[in-house]
Amino acid sequence: MRGIGFLVLSVTLVIVSCGQAQTGSNVPQVDSMAPASTSAPALTGPEMERYEASTAHFFDPMLMGRFNGSILVAKNGVVLYERYKGYRNPIHHQDSINAHTSFHLASVSKTFTAMSTLKLWQEGKLDIHDPVSKYLAGFPYPTITIETLLNHRSGLHNYVHFMDKPGVDKHKFLRNGDVLQFIIDHPNTREIFSGFANRHFEYSNTNYALLALIIEKVSGLPYPDYLAKTFFQPLGMQDTYVYTASDSGRSMASYYQTGRPFRMEFLDQIYGDKNVYSTVRDMYKWDQALRSGQLFSKGVMDSAYAGYSFEKPGQRNYGLGWRMLMIPNGKKLIYHNGWWHGNRTVFVRMLDEDATIIALSNNDYKNVYSAKRLCDLFGDYRQGHERFDEGENDPADSTGGNAGEPTPPEKVVVHTVVHPRPHSHVIARKGVSHAGRKRVVKKKTPQAA
Repeated sequence: MRGIGFLVLSVTLVIVSCGQAQTGSNVPQVDSMAPASTSAPALTGPEMERYEASTAHFFDPMLMGRFNGSILVAKNGVVLYERYKGYRNPIHHQDSINAHTSFHLASVSKTFTAMSTLKLWQEGKLDIHDPVSKYLAGFPYPTITIETLLNHRSGLHNYVHFMDKPGVDKHKFLRNGDVLQFIIDHPNTREIFSGFANRHFEYSNTNYALLALIIEKVSGLPYPDYLAKTFFQPLGMQDTYVYTASDSGRSMASYYQTGRPFRMEFLDQIYGDKNVYSTVRDMYKWDQALRSGQLFSKGVMDSAYAGYSFEKPGQRNYGLGWRMLMIPNGKKLIYHNGWWHGNRTVFVRMLDEDATIIALSNNDYKNVYSAKRLCDLFGDYRQGHERFDEGENDPADSTGGNAGEPTPPEKVVVHTVVHPRPHSHVIARKGVSHAGRKRVVKKKTPQAA
């Protein structure tokens, strides 16, 4: 794992050298944010010791609990903490989780869908300001643009709920095209569309299911193939893929807190909003590639990390595929959470400090969301508050089911002293080198018959 950031940078340099992408219509080239550093200073011995001790003290108690998954924390190209705990089948303790065990990323998948769309924008193959109807024939809402899909301001409600209706065959797997066709067949239906685009933030998985169709339309490739060709293969993300029916034999199931496995249901093959599987190591490659400045222009990245919703006061906002906290001291915390069935995921990125926190689990372990609190080890993000945004709860990004708040995690305090590490079934490795809130929907995820 030594020097992983430099490895990714060299790969992306090869990608760019093969042909400079054209500038798409209205693609910004200059903005206010400085590009991420690609040559962060090496950590000193005392810095390494402090970061490693604090990170271990933060996460080791989680490993002693019910957590079943993987964790990676890194700074300046150095992996400070990497742990794997549990089993692919936690009931029977079969197949230990390791560095190559791919987890369903749930809504963290949206980061790939968003950046794929922006890649096509940068190449001049689409314009995010275009109406969706330009790319998806029959789409009935001309005021909805690609950009409002990306930033969850389209006014479209969540397909997880409006597709769970009488008349929808739940005995077969639906596809993205089925979601689009349902929208086309039910125009001017308030259960599907609020009536107004770009009026307010509403987190909706429908947006990203449609973006996957646009990616397919513009690129001429199936969504799984486009992501593999554009990102996974060039970046060496060998354990990352988009789930399709052919992956049913290798994909890892998820579980209730009781240990009962979730069954496959009729919405499980819709992608774009979910269904990317990956590992903590591959996600760190993704993080470093985005920081390198080689995949995207500075202007495109600034657009991705800009806030678009300011109807309500607060630090929380949403960019183009990224959640963020806009801290009063001028810092931005870029992240995304995920939740689908028993899969709970966290992907946190501190651009100023070149620090990353990744936690993936598949046994409905809600406390995984507490991982974001470790941010203050690297920078002043919480501003003295126990929680972010002056004590407000931070929502999990649910792709389906109850989209409310997760159960508050146990209090986790960051210390900078060395503590004995607990014994657990863990593989340990160290490398060297505002506004919009999610609409609360109190409804259980439908189960396929």
